[in-house]
Amino acid sequence: MILTLGLLAAPGVFAAQPNVILCMTDDQGWGDTGYNGHPHLKTPHLDQMSREGVTFTRFYSAAAMCSPTRASCYTGRHPYRMGVTFAMKGMLEKRETPITTVLKKAGYVTGHFGKWHMGTLSSKKGDQNRWGKYAQTPERYFCPPWERDVDVSFVTESRVPTWDPMIEPGKIGMKEPVDDPNIGKPYGIDYFTGPDRKAADNLEGDDSRIIMDRALPFIRNAVARDQPFFAAIWFHTPHSPVVGGPAYRKMYADRPEHEQHYYACLTAMDEQIGRLRTELKNLGVDRDTMLWFCSDNGPARQGSPREVGRTNGLSGYKLSINEGGIRVPGLLVWPDVVKAPRTIDAPSVTSDYFPTILESIGIPLPGDRLYDGISLLPLIKGKRTTRDRPIGFLNKEGKEAVWMEDQFKLVIRGNETKLFDIPADPAETKDLSKTHPEVTTRMLHELTEWKNGVMEELKLVTE
Repeated sequence: MILTLGLLAAPGVFAAQPNVILCMTDDQGWGDTGYNGHPHLKTPHLDQMSREGVTFTRFYSAAAMCSPTRASCYTGRHPYRMGVTFAMKGMLEKRETPITTVLKKAGYVTGHFGKWHMGTLSSKKGDQNRWGKYAQTPERYFCPPWERDVDVSFVTESRVPTWDPMIEPGKIGMKEPVDDPNIGKPYGIDYFTGPDRKAADNLEGDDSRIIMDRALPFIRNAVARDQPFFAAIWFHTPHSPVVGGPAYRKMYADRPEHEQHYYACLTAMDEQIGRLRTELKNLGVDRDTMLWFCSDNGPARQGSPREVGRTNGLSGYKLSINEGGIRVPGLLVWPDVVKAPRTIDAPSVTSDYFPTILESIGIPLPGDRLYDGISLLPLIKGKRTTRDRPIGFLNKEGKEAVWMEDQFKLVIRGNETKLFDIPADPAETKDLSKTHPEVTTRMLHELTEWKNGVMEELKLVTE
């Protein structure tokens, strides 16, 4: 079912060289934006992107958790194909061809800013959240961005507090008061800028602003050299520890404290999106820049009262392959191509970034592997209204699986099979597997065929 695309241009001949920016948040729910109708949260700059560009009403993260989704962005492939089956497990394997490698060969300068989460940044010590063999053998999972054709890096391996990211905030927001002696001490995760190089200054205040402070000079330098650029700007917001800055919390003074922090860090992040767009316009490169925005999975609900993300009625949260766990905000602004606002209702996924970007430049997909993503250009340009290939999802080491078409979503959990009409029933309340047996049988066959192929590739990494 999964085929590579044909050649899009002769080798060495590129149709265009738009700049590319992939912005991503961490655990932001589908309902956590103003343009999707949040009753309290202020996201004016995301709302403006929605009014001016493409709004994807069914944009999906490739997984219900962070690391796998991020690997899909860089490769266009399902993360299980490379052994990234859960958060803090696996890495961006050397056998993979990341988008940074392809774009560098096309003359791009590449940068990654914020969360990395696709391998360790040190061969001596992994992130404190790794466990088992992933913590015991950091050299095996050593995969910093500078060894994956990223020219400029400012990255953490994993999460940090959303305010004062280098300082331990303690067990904030927990249900019971905690007397934590570690409050105010170093948090334990560093921003790396290169091999054994850790950032030492401008690390106070809003984490999203700290990240953007490094991304903007990279963009300015690329423009000054008249060089196309690729930048991944991956915010930690609103992943726990959720800490809102005082000025942003005041914007939500009428809300409970736990909501203040959550909304404050998202509004602070949104402010940086506005700052980025202003900079692109001032540099004169806003029109030929593809600016994408999404989240890596649905909102978290894992114990802290500060985790108040919304799914707008979709069932499930982070870690679930129900709609609430994988449907996320999705936006694209690209004025040279998207000249009027457009809404795309067909399902799209983070694995689509890779083939979409390559087709926009006229670069053929590397032909030595299978891809799960498709180019979204026909949808973006209004030449299609439906997706021409289903999306497959795997969860819990393959014990759960999804096969997603424009209308139907097949869900497998162990021996249980369910079928949902997503446009008609986005909350997944009515199982249609018995009333549409022919659809269920067909989709189950396709899903099984696809899953078997993915799991065979997984064996090559894990054996």
